[in-house]
Order: sequence, then structure tokens, then C-alpha cells
Amino acid sequence: MNNEKTLEVLNTLIEINNDRIEGYETASKETKETELQTLFYKLGQTSHKNKAELVQEVSKLGGTPVEGTRITGKFFRVWMDVKAALTGNDRKLILDSCEYGENVAIDIYKDQLKNNIEEFSALQQIMLQAQLLFLKADHEVVKSMCDAAAVASDAKK
Repeated sequence: MNNEKTLEVLNTLIEINNDRIEGYETASKETKETELQTLFYKLGQTSHKNKAELVQEVSKLGGTPVEGTRITGKFFRVWMDVKAALTGNDRKLILDSCEYGENVAIDIYKDQLKNNIEEFSALQQIMLQAQLLFLKADHEVVKSMCDAAAVASDAKK
């Protein structure tokens, strides 16, 4: 286990959770629907919990937890802002954007676990696998709402 590499990977995952937090705050502001605002709050809470666990691990290892977001996350939020503004806060398009963000977060978690598994203690591996499961569960909620919005949209045509 390389402490420096472990800290780097944990900080990458903190950034992903920061992206999700900001992304869902943005999504919540972009919609007038109370149901979606509540959903986005709950999804953001998953990342607040994940981030707290990751920050604790980084601190335990003597590192400094990263504060910001990834550049790609910033582009995603800007893209969602523009898309929402252009579409008049269309439910399906906002959910599509959120599903895209969920896919990115899951892919990064999977990639970091697959390529850096030897950098983590057994307890860290369990923590990260649990976080990935929570992200996958959130993705399924977003996907099901996205699918329902598509059906509703098609029914209006």
C-alpha cells in the first residue's frame, strides 16, 4: 500500500462527491417541481455521507482532503444549466443530465477500485464498495424517474 497513492485516489473520490453535491444543488435550482427538489436533496445527501467518510480516511492517513470539484464536473454543471435554460426546465432533460452525472460517478468509482484496489486496506475497500452500492441505488432511482418521464412525454405526443 502506497500512502501517497491512496490519498490521491481518496481525494479523487472526494472530488466526485463534491461534483454530485454541486450538481444536485444546481438541478434543484433548475426545477420548480417539489418532487424533484426533494429527490435531488436526498441524492446529494448520499454524497455528503460519502464525502464525510472519505475526508475522515484522508485525515487518518495524514493527508489534506481536497475541497474543490473536478473540471469535468464543472463542465457538467454548466452544461446542465444551459440545457435547462434552453428547454424551459424540462423534467426529462434535467433527469437525463442527472443520469449522465450518475453514470460518470459510478464509472470513476469502479475505475478507481479496479485499478487501485491494492492501495486500500480491507476496511477501506469495504467502505468504498458500500459507497459504490449507494451510488448505484441512486442511479436506479434517477433512471426509473427518467424512464417514467420519457413515457409521460411520449404519451403527450
